Amino acid sequence: MPILNKDMTLCISLSARPSNNGTRFHNHLYEQLGLNWIYKAFAPTDLALAIAGVRGLGIRGCAVSMPYKEDVIALVDVMDPSAKAIESVNTIVNDGGRLTAYNTDYTAIEQLLQRNAVPTSSSVWVSGSGGMAKATVAALRDAGFTDVTVIARNEAAGRALAGLYGFAWRADPSAAEGAADMLINVTPIGMAGSMAGSMAGGPDADALSFPQAAVDAATVVFDVVALPAETPLVKAARAAGKTVITGAEVATIQALEQFVLYTGIRPSDAQVQAAEEFMRAQ
Repeated sequence: MPILNKDMTLCISLSARPSNNGTRFHNHLYEQLGLNWIYKAFAPTDLALAIAGVRGLGIRGCAVSMPYKEDVIALVDVMDPSAKAIESVNTIVNDGGRLTAYNTDYTAIEQLLQRNAVPTSSSVWVSGSGGMAKATVAALRDAGFTDVTVIARNEAAGRALAGLYGFAWRADPSAAEGAADMLINVTPIGMAGSMAGSMAGGPDADALSFPQAAVDAATVVFDVVALPAETPLVKAARAAGKTVITGAEVATIQALEQFVLYTGIRPSDAQVQAAEEFMRAQ
């Protein structure tokens, strides 16, 4: 990576629990491609001031993670159709002070459902009702899934999300009748926090986002949590012999699409693979 200099282009990420995933992925690609760019993760204490900093300091790109994907909408200038359609943002591109919001989470979910050939006839439980859950539910609907239940303790948010796409809502997976073919966790349950380079568990870092009985009954288990790559849910699903889709896979796809939006360059498959391997080797 080039020595820090005045002409270096800066991209950042904003998250309540920042990880090194995006930092390692983007910076590795910058180095491979010989770009005078640098990427840094932040945990903002004031979202509005952070976005004002993106605008005022000429920061080229900004990734947005939980829990800011909806709150940031009021702070940007333009909503790309990818973000406007689901009212959720995970990417901001700064063109001379004009901030345009995108959502590459949707693309990642869509691609992973296709890669794993998940039948659209599958019944699906989606746990969560935030910005990433919106991207997930929208991708399911657009892919042709019809038997989807949104599981969220926040009844207002859960019912609103489910109703938007014509799906069902339940407050608690343990109270749901029957079982689902595919489980998708889009909550922070199982997520670890990263502070000062060390791993510190979040409040539910060791918890399962679905009951073990639901995991045992499912065919496909999809955990959108990217840190750690092997969450309690992923471990339980692997042990039960299920098809597993991980948050690390989501992180790679959505980060690649962000990279393209920021730089205008689409790396080769080999370069992406090298960056992904570097990201996961932390």
